[in-house]
Amino acid sequence: MRLWKRGPAIFAMLAFITLVVSIAFEPVPILGFVASNVIAPLVATGMLFASLAADRGDRPRLKHVLAPFSAPARAQVTIVVAGLFAFAAEAWSAWQLADANLFLPARDTANFSIRVVVAIYVAGIITSLPLTFVPFAALFDGEGLRQAFATSARAFARNVPALALYAGISLSLLLMGLATMGVGLVLVLPWIAAASYAAWKDIFAL
Repeated sequence: MRLWKRGPAIFAMLAFITLVVSIAFEPVPILGFVASNVIAPLVATGMLFASLAADRGDRPRLKHVLAPFSAPARAQVTIVVAGLFAFAAEAWSAWQLADANLFLPARDTANFSIRVVVAIYVAGIITSLPLTFVPFAALFDGEGLRQAFATSARAFARNVPALALYAGISLSLLLMGLATMGVGLVLVLPWIAAASYAAWKDIFAL
């Protein structure tokens, strides 16, 4: 919260841009998948850059939304691959529980029951939990894909209870955000991003 308080309006705008990129092109074949699973994960890391700036005494700025695209190509690829792992888990859950194909633009997620929605998010969060620190390792430490995945996995293995609690709180916040027709996500997403930044800094003693 300390980091978020340095620029709540900017954090909200960064989250809003992430949501727009994720949703706006969803009905468009191919482009919708690319926007949601390639561009949006990169845009979302703008909130990590904003958290870093806030931690260093600066203020979050809208320009941070572009910062990930100035990172080395291998860092961008690493972030996208990590995101695809989570999406694959969500897609598998949707297929098993609701016979829905999340790879198709015509999917009707509005008809999912709350049980299915929760199960999909749980699958995605559980899969992505060992990859929590991949973006930090790739963007801020300059590690390649294999090294970033290994670094994040080791950090997760040493802090399973704390990160499990983080995952539970994140899931609760996401569901609360969805319950407000998505409006609350402009608050929830920055909180989760800032919390993950704080965890990265604490675990790696920066």
